[in-house]
Amino acid sequence: MKKSALLLILLPVLAVAGFAQESRQDASISVTGIIPPYVSGNAVQLRATNGLGGMASYRYMLTPRSAAELNYQYLQNANKFVTSFLPNIRIHTRMQEVSAAYVFNFNFKHFNPFLEAGVGGYMFTPLKDSSTTTLDAKGSTSVGGLYGGGVAYEISPSFDIRVQYRGIIVKSPSFGLDQYRTNRYYNISNPTIGVAYHF
Repeated sequence: MKKSALLLILLPVLAVAGFAQESRQDASISVTGIIPPYVSGNAVQLRATNGLGGMASYRYMLTPRSAAELNYQYLQNANKFVTSFLPNIRIHTRMQEVSAAYVFNFNFKHFNPFLEAGVGGYMFTPLKDSSTTTLDAKGSTSVGGLYGGGVAYEISPSFDIRVQYRGIIVKSPSFGLDQYRTNRYYNISNPTIGVAYHF
């Protein structure tokens, strides 16, 4: 009787320990770039510079090939607005992303290509420093989509290196300045490289 009771107690513990060894989660940190396109609309031209930043991500494997991903990204660049009838302005910008995506994985030994698509909130905040030429700019937030693909190379059972192209489709920011609004969506190229830890 005592052996049966002990077995009933140990079975759930062993099941939890076995589940924990499956490595269904990972966390990664990446260096990211921002390459925005030229945007023109509403008699306004937006010429943004390239920039650098960082991203932290968390993935949970739903199946051996499917995962849900959460991301936080921080970048800086400059946005220059050019018109023929208003002063040209430049805004040093902090861009932040909070997003969720579905990831589909392929497995080829140590190489694991993947595709992803999702939705996110994108916050554009003016930095009031010498690179910003107007004090009237305000922060703006937009909902946008993301898509991309990349490859993870397994360097050990616990670590991999990830290289990825991400595309972000979002409405171009106007920083609360209606006279500089392009009313256009644009596709920001967002290459990343980083390291992931599986647990």
